Amino acid sequence: MANGLLCQNSDSKEDHELSEKKFVIITDTNADFPVEYLKNHGLGRLCLSFSVNGETFCADKDTIDEHAFYDQMRAGADVKTMQVNPEQAKSYFEKYLKDGIEVLYLAFSSGLSGSYNSALIAAEELKEEYADLRVVVVDTLCASLGQGLLTHYAVTMKEAGKSLDEIVSWVEENKLHVCHMFTVDDLNHLYRGGRVSKTTAMLGTVLNIKPLLHVNDEGKLIPLGKVRGRKQSLIELVNMMEERIGSYHNEIFFISHGDCLDDAKFVAAEVQKRFGIQKHLINFVGPTIGAHSGPGTVALFFLGEKR
Repeated sequence: MANGLLCQNSDSKEDHELSEKKFVIITDTNADFPVEYLKNHGLGRLCLSFSVNGETFCADKDTIDEHAFYDQMRAGADVKTMQVNPEQAKSYFEKYLKDGIEVLYLAFSSGLSGSYNSALIAAEELKEEYADLRVVVVDTLCASLGQGLLTHYAVTMKEAGKSLDEIVSWVEENKLHVCHMFTVDDLNHLYRGGRVSKTTAMLGTVLNIKPLLHVNDEGKLIPLGKVRGRKQSLIELVNMMEERIGSYHNEIFFISHGDCLDDAKFVAAEVQKRFGIQKHLINFVGPTIGAHSGPGTVALFFLGEKR
């Protein structure tokens, strides 16, 4: 555990210098933060790329039009995604290390991408050149604004003056309490991604069946159940929150959506009505996750006793 790296009762010069080093928190584009959030909190972001009909884009560009992206998906565009590679991660981390700033990277789930492993390789290579500076890579086992919610709490701790070690310790202890509840409107996108069978996708479309899914403790996307009808699937997201939230006090909840803002707002209103939690953040599911989940995805994220 990273909290064992710092001896709290030591007065040695070495320990004092370690605790005083500046650090930056970095996440990646799959955390689905609005650009304004990144700027307001000085949050770094590694880019996962995607392609549409053979043309490649970097998902961290401010000019990405998510609405246009989902319109292209609706029109049947060929969409693919690419993970972070070790050289890309190394280059991004190194720009901070050169300025004497340590790095905490909160990575997209290893159960859904190889980006975490790429970052580990990069961190190991950087040890040789920057032996006195740390690059700490954490597998969040989270996705979309679930990864974002965990990062938000880490950023809040940093702004409150907590150390890198204290933040890493909290993140490791709490990451499996970040609940991811979501539904999709079109099963065919999950079929293309290998998440459901062709038969399930066809029958679901004909019968108006909407799947309910979550990210499990291994950071993998798995089905939880299914309901008939769009509105019922949205209500069920909030029902699943009620089943999992337990005694956890949530000051804020996050919702991401695949170009269906009204549905996201409906879920937000249901959460506010049922739990009295007013503060929330709503944003698009970005292209590198949306390429697999498709238009019409709605995902609800909060802290709970279990995933």
